[in-house]
Amino acid sequence: MIRFDRRLLSHFDWALLIMLLLVCSMALFNLYSASYPAQPWGTPPYLKQAYFFLMGFAAILVILGFDYQELHFWNYVFYAIVVILLVVILFVGRSAGGAQRWISLGFFNLQPSELAKLMLVISLASYYSRREITDGYTIRQLIVPILLTAVPFLLIMLQPDLGTALMLGFIFMSMTIFVKLRFSVYAILGCSGLGAVFLAWQHLLRPYQKQRIRTFLDPEADPMGHGYQIMQSKIAVGSGGQFGKGYLEGTQGHLHFLPERHTDFAFAVWSEEWGFFGSMFFLGTYFLMLIWGLYSAMYARDRFGVLLSFGIVMLIFWQAVINLLMILGLLPVVGIPLPLVSYGGSSLLTTMLGLGILFNVRMRRFQNGHTSVD
Repeated sequence: MIRFDRRLLSHFDWALLIMLLLVCSMALFNLYSASYPAQPWGTPPYLKQAYFFLMGFAAILVILGFDYQELHFWNYVFYAIVVILLVVILFVGRSAGGAQRWISLGFFNLQPSELAKLMLVISLASYYSRREITDGYTIRQLIVPILLTAVPFLLIMLQPDLGTALMLGFIFMSMTIFVKLRFSVYAILGCSGLGAVFLAWQHLLRPYQKQRIRTFLDPEADPMGHGYQIMQSKIAVGSGGQFGKGYLEGTQGHLHFLPERHTDFAFAVWSEEWGFFGSMFFLGTYFLMLIWGLYSAMYARDRFGVLLSFGIVMLIFWQAVINLLMILGLLPVVGIPLPLVSYGGSSLLTTMLGLGILFNVRMRRFQNGHTSVD
């Protein structure tokens, strides 16, 4: 049952909301430019994204009506539903670009792998908050978190979706290191990680995924083929100069040199049109929002709230960093979107659901006492 105490409004995080609205507004303006001129058929991407933003804000309002402590119970249900969807998608999923990742809902193509990211944050936060270990976790105590991560990781790799699978690994490592490990565990996990990289290269990665890594190492070797995306993105970012070419005046995007300009390379469009100073303003606002989210984590009322907030911030942070480094040619193109900015309903709604939980934790930080982080 939804329970809402009007007194909670006095503790609502208006600063985070203002930063979120500012980022969303810039993202929509950018998406309009990235899809300009609009095609004479179908709904323009920026308009679809606006609908998803409205759905996301509606979802935040619903989430605020629940105490986030209820996720301790619902995380098991959420986990089971997402895993079932990841299994189903392997048989009846909609394919595009050689990958089978979507379930068609008529008006919307659901990508369960996006929900898996938030599901993993909630599941790990619930596990670690119930089993607090003061002297650091051992490998045996990490078996359950590893299994919780491994199941969706392997199912997503079968789609195949290397970028999203790697994100689950980043979420697991971030949250696990945050809760403290014994020193020997760091060495074991490090060696296991190196071994996993070798195993993946030899047996798991598809030929096109290996080619992306080779292209990252030497994009000029095939400038009109696999290296085209990275080179055009770097040209778009560099050509913006100090103040950019002006809104709707970007040549790389509007003359169709820049591929995937409304999805993976959306920020390259912004950089070309607004230049270095415009990019710094955007990134400053974006990462200030995440830093403010960490501030919320440090002052949550309990360990579960701390872990939830930290995990959600890491979920957004790692996607943003990987996407930006990918645009600059500093990482291979792995198809990770820039949260709130890249076009995509599943990614946007997952991010908004996560931010809704962040608002919830912040709003209830004074209920039932206060527990700070040592």
